Order: sequence, then structure tokens, then C-alpha cells
Amino acid sequence: MIYTHVVQYYETDKMQIVHHSNYVRWMEEARVFFLDKIGASFVTLEEMGILSPVLEVSCRYLSSIRFGESVDIDVNITEFKGTRLFVEYKMTNHSTNELVCTANSTHCFTFDGRVVNLKKKFPEIYKNFKVE
Repeated sequence: MIYTHVVQYYETDKMQIVHHSNYVRWMEEARVFFLDKIGASFVTLEEMGILSPVLEVSCRYLSSIRFGESVDIDVNITEFKGTRLFVEYKMTNHSTNELVCTANSTHCFTFDGRVVNLKKKFPEIYKNFKVE
């Protein structure tokens, strides 16, 4: 699923190149968009008392994105068995289709402050996380 982000001026440095920290923000934007589209929105999860903390993030920067450009972020779940969610991101320049960043994030789900297995406790939510 593709999420498109338009680069804002405040996300850049003096050379109008995006600062590396913004890629992680974009990953979150794309993940929130993705979860909403698959029927597991953050609003729904949090209303149910389910939180999803980040356990790990990694990024490999391949090329620069600049102010005025857009980046397409392809979001995919690579693994999910109920407790840990592994997400992959491929970011490409919207105009040139050049791959600019590959990234991964790992998350868990908690309920009442403890790690929870969605497959067991919330099967109606778990079913939305299809790994292809």
C-alpha cells in the first residue's frame, strides 16, 4: 500500500535536503495510514486499550529527497504472529521512481501495560493483519 508525503521546507537543512530524522516520522505517517486502511486504526486500537510501542527502527539511506519533492512510501507487513509486528518500508522519489530509503520497524502490542497476543485476545483485530 502506498502513502505519499510531500516534503515540507521545515524538514530540510540549509541545502534543502531532508534531514535524516524525518524519514522515521514518515514511516509513522505511512504506518498509521496503512493500519487505518486495513481496518486496525490507531483510534480503534487505543479505544480498545491496545497500544503499539516501537521496539526497533532501522533505515538505509540511498539517495536524497529535497524540498518540493514527494516521496512514495510502500508499506508492508513482513511478519506477524500475534505479538510482534514487523513492517517494511520502501521509499521512492515520486517523480523519478528512484529508491531513496529502505527501512524496517518492529512493534509489539500491549493491553493493560502488558504484551498481548492479538491472535488470542483480539482475534477480530488480528484478522486484519494479513501477511502476504
